[in-house]
Amino acid sequence: MEGILGTVGPLILMFAIFYFLLIRPQQKRQKATLNMQSNLQKGDKVVTVGGLHGTVDAIDENKIIIKSGNANLTYDRQAVRDVIKD
Repeated sequence: MEGILGTVGPLILMFAIFYFLLIRPQQKRQKATLNMQSNLQKGDKVVTVGGLHGTVDAIDENKIIIKSGNANLTYDRQAVRDVIKD
């Protein structure tokens, strides 16, 4: 009985460490990102995953129009990386 615990115990401990150090924080970040993308509003200053800085001009179901300078560009909501707070 002690031999089985000696071989399986470290595997269980490794899984627990991976879960709390890698998997759980990643899930929290994904949930926060999805929440931020679903709560976008017209006038928010955003940064896309490609690095474009602009202001949300219009919002559709899955697409947003970002105004940057004189250009209006259409992006998917998932392309928004961050909302800039002033």
